[in-house]
Amino acid sequence: MAAVPLYTPPIGRRAHVRAAMALSKLSGDEQGIVFVQLCNVLDPRLAVALSSVSNELRTATLEGRQQLRADHEAAAALCRKVGLRGCKALREAKRVDWYYNGLTADELALLGTLGSVLPALESLVLFEPAAGPDGVQRLAEGLGAGALPAVTTLQLTCSHVGDAGASVLAAALGRGALPRLKTLSVSNAAIGDAALVALAPALRRLPVLERLYLQDNSLGDEGLAALVAPPPPAGAPPTTTGVLTKLKLLSLRSTKITDAGCADLTAALEDIALYDNHPCQRRGEGRRGEQGVICRPGARTG
Repeated sequence: MAAVPLYTPPIGRRAHVRAAMALSKLSGDEQGIVFVQLCNVLDPRLAVALSSVSNELRTATLEGRQQLRADHEAAAALCRKVGLRGCKALREAKRVDWYYNGLTADELALLGTLGSVLPALESLVLFEPAAGPDGVQRLAEGLGAGALPAVTTLQLTCSHVGDAGASVLAAALGRGALPRLKTLSVSNAAIGDAALVALAPALRRLPVLERLYLQDNSLGDEGLAALVAPPPPAGAPPTTTGVLTKLKLLSLRSTKITDAGCADLTAALEDIALYDNHPCQRRGEGRRGEQGVICRPGARTG
């Protein structure tokens, strides 16, 4: 299929002259920086338009415009695959629910890079097991500082996270992605003790995390301990800073949490005085000693 030319909106003559004069005063490197800052894969029109204000800038940005075109066409193809009419629909979406679209790891990686140009998105729900064991890892690798700034819900159910994915997701959270995250679901996502140990420090630092769904995973008491009560560094005094202070629901159904783990969870919540009550309900005990724990703490007081 032939490439579709990018639309370049008209610029008034006076505005064109002013922009050309302003950009002409910048060095080549500075002009390149301005162009890069204007590049939006989902809406490349402004960058393309401004790159045409002078022959010098048009020549200097040729390679960048070619890459922008390729990235835009890839984003448009992704939108079509999930049933969206185009990039504008994704750019303006407040909620994305993608179920079994057969997305590949490469396509999830592309979605991750789009995190910086999705300012309206509030909920991202992905059921994409076809992406394989590297899908979530590739997605998280593309999330830079401040990516997905308005997202409060991230659901990765039935999408393989595993140890590597958990580590990369923790790194993304650590560099400031998903700053408003309130609900995280990684149920049935190959989360074992090692994965939760890797992810726990980042989760504990999320300022507004309210709901955490970890059910249907193989994690056990070791991973839970890292989440609610990690040991202080050798020689360091015990911390008095509360953790998970906004948590309202922690779902651990169908995991390998034992009675001892449930008791430690209750004790940890009491020790850090997060809630005035936090009934812990055990569900689904199995012959192999597996049981689920759903902790629904009450409202915090004081």
